[in-house]
Amino acid sequence: MPGGSLFSPSGPLFYRQPEIPAQIRPVANRIGLYPGSFDPFTNGHLDIVERSLELFDTVYVAIATNSAKTSLFTLEERKNLISEIFQNHSRVQVVSFQNLLVEFARQLHAVSIIRGLRAVTDFDYEYAMFQVNRDMEPQIETVFLLSSQKYSFLSSTIIKEIARLGRDVREYTPPSISQALARKFGHFI
Repeated sequence: MPGGSLFSPSGPLFYRQPEIPAQIRPVANRIGLYPGSFDPFTNGHLDIVERSLELFDTVYVAIATNSAKTSLFTLEERKNLISEIFQNHSRVQVVSFQNLLVEFARQLHAVSIIRGLRAVTDFDYEYAMFQVNRDMEPQIETVFLLSSQKYSFLSSTIIKEIARLGRDVREYTPPSISQALARKFGHFI
């Protein structure tokens, strides 16, 4: 620095905190919305929720009915099972909804929709959903979290099939879910 340095003659220059524009200031309670049919809820889903808590103050696990799928568990059963998993997590709320996702996100004051991606095959569908949601509600972001490697192959459909055939799924699901699956298919673990 010509003619000077980082130090003034009277001592070091003090760092002044820059003003942060209002649109990027931290919000008091950043809400993330993690929607899905969760039929059943797997360790992959649990991993996404736990990692989302690093990004959001509150995460809503929002259970929906998927008209394209036949559910094994009723909406109420899924809500109760998932609520049991998070009963000691005050920052996780388990809810169900039947309206458009972006409308529900707006009702909850969510800043982001959380989506998990297992593989590149998930991306096309999720990207299309992102575009439609963004078109309807531009203020709500979508956050994509890649599955942890150990859960990248898990899907609720695969878990249901393994359980239906009498195999233990405790390695792939929270304990209450594996027990519920065993009961549903008449098996014991």
